[in-house]
Amino acid sequence: MSSTTVNGATLHYDDLGPSDGTPVALIHGHPFNRTLWAPQAEALVAAGHRVVLFDLRGYGDSDVTPGKVLLSDFADDLAALLDHLGIERAVVGGVSMGGQIAMEFHRAHPGRVRALVLSDTSAPAETEEGRDVRNRLADRLLAEGMDGYADEVIGKMLAAYNVSALPEVAARVLAMMRATDPRGAAAALRGRAERPDYRDSLPAVDVPTLVVVGADDVYTPVAQAEDICRLVPHATLSVIDDAGHLPSAEQPGRFNAALLEFLRGV
Repeated sequence: MSSTTVNGATLHYDDLGPSDGTPVALIHGHPFNRTLWAPQAEALVAAGHRVVLFDLRGYGDSDVTPGKVLLSDFADDLAALLDHLGIERAVVGGVSMGGQIAMEFHRAHPGRVRALVLSDTSAPAETEEGRDVRNRLADRLLAEGMDGYADEVIGKMLAAYNVSALPEVAARVLAMMRATDPRGAAAALRGRAERPDYRDSLPAVDVPTLVVVGADDVYTPVAQAEDICRLVPHATLSVIDDAGHLPSAEQPGRFNAALLEFLRGV
């Protein structure tokens, strides 16, 4: 693990694999950390790729910025991290909130994106009701901490049947959620409530794009992935069976096969 300070926050990251491999930067979702992508990093490095995993500010080992952190702040952090690593263009991928950060990164820094991987995410701006829900959840996490929330949502983060069928995966996901600093989670929730509508920028995506979704995702169902595919020229859709909102963790073999096949054409 290494660290660097960007935009006033120290980020912790892993830079794995050969330095001359195709760079792949993977962005975790809320409320997780970079270790969510461990199964993908192992497969990508074995295939000769350079893999950059990092903890978003407020998550994992990175510094917390209390208050509000916009998706654009996270995207600018990634741009600064890539600068630090001497990477001009990368395959940029993310899951859930991480997918929205990837869309924001492309919107703000299109010349730096070699390809996009959007997993279990959604493009529209937040609704008024959704903004209220996110802000109330932020208040709750600051008041109560992460444990109760983690227990409530594990059956949605994973397909409900995988909580019992894949106990080691469920334990790993729960541990990440419980370890997250409530201040960081709350700041991201408040920022995410103000996200723009990425349906406006997705038609301009001119790089290869893989859209992945768990077949039983209740947060961002298959229909939302199909909506993204209709907006992005030449996007490829991969639906991962026997998975919910985190197919990279629930079915890493299937997820990795789709990812590696996609990267062969990048």
